[in-house]
Amino acid sequence: MIAVIMLDALLLAGLFALFICLAAWEWAAMCGYKAATSRVLYVALMMVCLSACYLFKDTHLSAIIIVAALIWWPCAMLLVISYKQDTISALDSRILKAGIGVLVLVPAWLSLVLLHAVEPDGVFYVIFLLILIWSADTVAYFSGRRWGKHKLSSVVSPAKSWEGVIGALIVTGLLSLLVAVSTNMQGIEILIFLAICLITALASVLGDLFESMIKRYGNLKDSGALLPGHGGVMDRLDSLTAASPVFLAGLWLLKALP
Repeated sequence: MIAVIMLDALLLAGLFALFICLAAWEWAAMCGYKAATSRVLYVALMMVCLSACYLFKDTHLSAIIIVAALIWWPCAMLLVISYKQDTISALDSRILKAGIGVLVLVPAWLSLVLLHAVEPDGVFYVIFLLILIWSADTVAYFSGRRWGKHKLSSVVSPAKSWEGVIGALIVTGLLSLLVAVSTNMQGIEILIFLAICLITALASVLGDLFESMIKRYGNLKDSGALLPGHGGVMDRLDSLTAASPVFLAGLWLLKALP
């Protein structure tokens, strides 16, 4: 949070890029690339992609990448829904999973960078997005443990429940309304902002489920061990990978309204 407030655009983009590269290191292993050389090359590829995005972030390329993410995540949802254990799938391909990693990680990073650059409230929106996703994750976990009876996806992530999703949506709605009222949104703006935030929360659940599915293909419990006791970096970023481009696109839509 402090970094979002204190750092300028370039330094913050660099900090975000560091986390993305650590996640890429883990993603390479999740794809089946165990050799350090292969994982270093994958991280190098990710760094090239991030650098190119930053250089051209003020061009139409940024919009194309965000739209690509918006197209990708519904496809990811279909993959999660259709996932079955002990069956041969196209996602058994290491190369395909590596390519998907670029689609997952690069737009997420670019979304945060572009969101931070939104005038005049970019810093506020980045902080709000982080609080929104962390709050939704936390409430989903505890409400799922307390009331969870109906599994969200027993094959992909047995611990997640529909009751947890409902809890996440409730806290998302409350936070969204609080922000909408405190920022003097009016009428239809409030409803649109609420819808954006609720869809963002649902997207965060999808990001979590998709990463869980990729780990299933690799027979992994965690994405890595870079955070002792907390799994890997990717385990902490999975919700944001889908949520950040959705939230940014929604904010673009809101600001485009007359």
